Amino acid sequence: MAEPQGLLQRVVLVTGPSGAGRSSAVNALEDFGFEVIDNIPISLVPRLMDGPLTRPLALGLDARNRDYSTETIVELFKDLSRRPDLEASLLYLDCSAKVLTRRYSETRRRHPLAPDDSPSEGIDRELRMLDDVKVCADILIDTTELTVHELRASMARWFGQAVGQGLAVSLHSFSFKRGLPQGLDMVFDCRFLRNPHWVPELRPLTGLQDTVAQHVKEDARFSDFVNHIKNLLCFQLPAVIEEGKTHFSAGFGCTGGKHRSVMMVQVMSKILTDEGWPVSVRHRELERMGLVSPVSSVPQMTQGDAGK
Repeated sequence: MAEPQGLLQRVVLVTGPSGAGRSSAVNALEDFGFEVIDNIPISLVPRLMDGPLTRPLALGLDARNRDYSTETIVELFKDLSRRPDLEASLLYLDCSAKVLTRRYSETRRRHPLAPDDSPSEGIDRELRMLDDVKVCADILIDTTELTVHELRASMARWFGQAVGQGLAVSLHSFSFKRGLPQGLDMVFDCRFLRNPHWVPELRPLTGLQDTVAQHVKEDARFSDFVNHIKNLLCFQLPAVIEEGKTHFSAGFGCTGGKHRSVMMVQVMSKILTDEGWPVSVRHRELERMGLVSPVSSVPQMTQGDAGK
């Protein structure tokens, strides 16, 4: 029998628009046992990673960094993700422009991208600049309606056990037409299931709604598909912990990312939660359409046709 491999070194890049809560997030990570370095020049990160690392590492990155740009953040994350000795995550703290503007108004601070203009102009510039980083992120927390204490609780669900043997499981729905989300460990193709898109009354709905879910469940292959995935994940997740990982992501894709993949994520999140795994979900295409907020919790299916 092969000997268990050593724990992978955990590295978390923390970024997002100014005012979204990055400082609170990195403070929480420090309390969880991470070594935290804030506003390090991005060009120095590869040299830092070549040195000895004895604890999980969190790097705070924002527009104040000397060489900060969308391209450098995305490339840094991809480079770290390729290293076999690391478990890299890109945490994006999101927030609505309206709330960011209110926060800047309350603190009377200048925005780093618009020191001589109104904060709203800097906020708009930064949100546009960070769009590709947001898409690339494998962990996204929307702080728009979160208090500092609620943000810390959300951080704890993702990272509170990073120095131990805990495992955070995240499930993502997506459209194959837009490519795979970053950072997935496993992908399931749902395109063979019954497609609600071809039913006129179901087309405008999403996989969060019961009428859509029932339509997909009537596919004769649905139950076997769910059982096979459940058995595979319940077999694999304990082994993932033995491998030293603290975060596992599975993706469910369909053609549009609106019906079948969303419904499967909802079904599997309930199953895994009942099995005792801490699960968070993210519906990428619904986020793009503004139909859900990108939060690290499990949305519940609506009743009947609510939300048409």
